[in-house]
Amino acid sequence: MTSLADGDWHRLHPASPLLRGGIFVFALLGFVIANLRERLVDLVFGIPRESGDPLDEIYERGAVGWALLAAAVILIVILVAFTLSWRMHTFRVSDESVEVRSGILFRSHRQARLDRIQGVNIVRPLVPRLFGTAKLEVSVAGQDANVQLAYLGSALADGLRRDILQLASGARQPRPAAGEPAPEHPAVDPALMPAGPPTAAQAARRHALNDYASARVGEFLAPELDPDAAPPESVVRIPLLRLIGSIVFSGFTVFVAIAIVALIVSVIVGGSEWLLIAIFPGLIASVGYYVSRFTKSLRYSIAGTSDGVRVGFGLLTTSNETLPPGRIHAIGVTQPLAWRPFGWWQISINKAGHSTNDGAAGQAATTVLPVGSLADVAKVLELILPGFAIDESRALIQRGLTSRGGDDGFVNAPRRAAWLRPFSWRRTGYAVSAGAVLLRRGVLSRELVLVPLARLQSVGISQGPVRRRLRLAGARLHTVAGPVSATLGVIDVGEAERLLETVTAGAVASADSDTSHHWSRQDIDLTPTRTAAALTGPTATEVTP
Repeated sequence: MTSLADGDWHRLHPASPLLRGGIFVFALLGFVIANLRERLVDLVFGIPRESGDPLDEIYERGAVGWALLAAAVILIVILVAFTLSWRMHTFRVSDESVEVRSGILFRSHRQARLDRIQGVNIVRPLVPRLFGTAKLEVSVAGQDANVQLAYLGSALADGLRRDILQLASGARQPRPAAGEPAPEHPAVDPALMPAGPPTAAQAARRHALNDYASARVGEFLAPELDPDAAPPESVVRIPLLRLIGSIVFSGFTVFVAIAIVALIVSVIVGGSEWLLIAIFPGLIASVGYYVSRFTKSLRYSIAGTSDGVRVGFGLLTTSNETLPPGRIHAIGVTQPLAWRPFGWWQISINKAGHSTNDGAAGQAATTVLPVGSLADVAKVLELILPGFAIDESRALIQRGLTSRGGDDGFVNAPRRAAWLRPFSWRRTGYAVSAGAVLLRRGVLSRELVLVPLARLQSVGISQGPVRRRLRLAGARLHTVAGPVSATLGVIDVGEAERLLETVTAGAVASADSDTSHHWSRQDIDLTPTRTAAALTGPTATEVTP
């Protein structure tokens, strides 16, 4: 454990208040510098200034002294407020939780229990990277329950994430006994201390400055994922051309194309200046949208580490999140119609915690693979479902993604379902394999949903008047809220009842034997207290997982 996970209260990086709320200071300095620059140019070239300039008014009224005094008071108040904010913002990491206390007038105390942690995300925005700092966000199950530490030293943030995940895994670090000295902090290099004659102090400062600059350059050039953190064969990356193609062949491009056609028609026909005014600014803004999506997806990688799945991306502002085992409740593999000629797919997940940061390509943080091939899909599924037998179910997954339906291992909707799903009834079906439920649907936009039985909340089947006449029913697997919807619109009513019984029994058995939430504990009894055979009696459908 590092010194930040010793159970004591610690403070954030001294530059944290400036990085969190000091943007208005930079804006004020920018205004002053720009104004002084204009005055210098006017003085050199003799250009007369327009009346009403604020600085001219202050000078003509003889209030220069008062203006300087007011600026000094404002600056002192800002510095005092920043200092108090930094001193009052503390955190600690214990064996049970991560706690943060903050506020000057109104105090706040947030607590994140380790057993409810859904992921740990480290974000390095561009400006904080210049200071060698990073923001650590602990994602916790619950609405608005996340805990942020903004900002920490970049290396300290990496070490603290490792400690939090180690504690959340069930491992415990022994604390020093009473009377036993606590671990000492690393000593400061004497060469960096200004000692001796002035020349030695200056040399030490230059040495420290060079080390600081080298460290910042190294952080910008270093790969997002440490090569020692994961084996190379587990890393999935997005080729540059595929990334560009996925952005170009997106739904937003269709909207831009329609806007361009409307703009051209308005210019040719004439008399529609209002349409030009309404559309042209949006087209300019779309260029920034494409650039933002492109830069946010560069250096994307996903890999399996000892503490879970690491997803990283970003060029200027980088982000990498670690998802511990057992925190993923549903997986959705989708293929838009425009991506089908290229064989590209996208993977999204449902998890109990919701990060406040965007994911790759500016999409939701629940998108773990923005675009990938079938081989990438298989590799990612193997990473995010470690208990799922990918080798045994690989053919079933591929049929669920690409098959047009029929006798292919899935329980499909009957032919009479064509009254309600005229195009997609052949691809609507389900299968249960290796501790997970697979739901297949969609013909224009293909989709395959995988729900681990150990994460399932409940199962529901419904039947309205039209479905009742057709002897059909709808089924829904309830998980935590997210972009993945585990539903089947039509299925035979008898198959829906069998789905309810099979999934309910399997979910209870899987939950009893699941130990993924404490993946480092060695003293866990892996023997389930109940077996699936005990749930096949008359009361099996009454068991709620």
